Amino acid sequence: MLLTTFRERMQALGALPLHQDRVLRDWLRAQALDQGRRRPQDFLPKPLRLALPELHAALDGLLSEVSRHRSADATRLLWALADGQTVESVLLPREGVCVSSQVGCAVGCQFCMTGKSGLIRQLSSLEILAQVVRARRLQPVKKVVFMGMGEPAHNLANVMEAIEWLGLHGNIAHKNLVFSTVGDPRVFERLPQGPVRPALALSLHTTRAELRAELLPRAPRMAPEELVEAGEAYARLVHYPIQYQWTLIEGVNDSAEEFAAALRLLKGKYAVLNLIPYNAVPELAFRRPSWDKARAIARQLTAQGVLTKLRDSAGQEIDGGCGQLRARKLAGIPVLTSPSRSA
Repeated sequence: MLLTTFRERMQALGALPLHQDRVLRDWLRAQALDQGRRRPQDFLPKPLRLALPELHAALDGLLSEVSRHRSADATRLLWALADGQTVESVLLPREGVCVSSQVGCAVGCQFCMTGKSGLIRQLSSLEILAQVVRARRLQPVKKVVFMGMGEPAHNLANVMEAIEWLGLHGNIAHKNLVFSTVGDPRVFERLPQGPVRPALALSLHTTRAELRAELLPRAPRMAPEELVEAGEAYARLVHYPIQYQWTLIEGVNDSAEEFAAALRLLKGKYAVLNLIPYNAVPELAFRRPSWDKARAIARQLTAQGVLTKLRDSAGQEIDGGCGQLRARKLAGIPVLTSPSRSA
């Protein structure tokens, strides 16, 4: 269901744009209609009020929970969409949620399960927002990261519509909306233009253009130096640092030579380098380096002038890699923990 379609449905019930915004805003905040300054009976048209149960049922029908898998640091959720396709969200520590923007992905990152099926379809902005709403029914949400299934740059209109709703109506600080991308010139053109300018996370993974092309075979051919230049310009514009994502893979991008080049590339930049030890997937040959090695790399880079944070990929013990729940559901393979009760 499209946001425009849902608005037209309310408009047919006599709802003006401000009435439509009220219904959508209260849904997005996961709060009752009577929590606002104006009571529904004093504000909303009667036909709209009478139709609210049906309208809320339509919004709730955007997602249905298939399974829930808890670990010490995260809760992974597998959702079924109205057409039977499935996507994943993750409840993160410190009141965050990671959401998906596509069913599947066209980039085909070699270390990610999501891209193995290719791109199946885009999520609408309402389907993206519904993941946040359902998360808010389980925990407070003050940060939304677009790092789940899919490449947000390939669904730019719907992702930006969702971001603007979250930033303008959803009580999420703009810097706590994190747009993650492999890098696309359209991102650097579009993000500065809107009323909400999210934080930006760029998937770097290596300083070597040829290796990056191998790991991210269908990402736009922007050299690492070009990505950093564009990222630096955006960071200076919005006044919060770029996050460079580096999935640390044993024997692939964890050498001393690689990080000497990373130091030259990133030193002095308004940026944070997130080192994320690879979340092992049994179906793929890649492996994560030892935690001691990852810690040593992060410590050395920070000491030499590149702020580096070592981030553990949430849900290691519950097949938590992006796309794994969906892939195992499709294959009929159980994940490492049994699903909990449904919401």
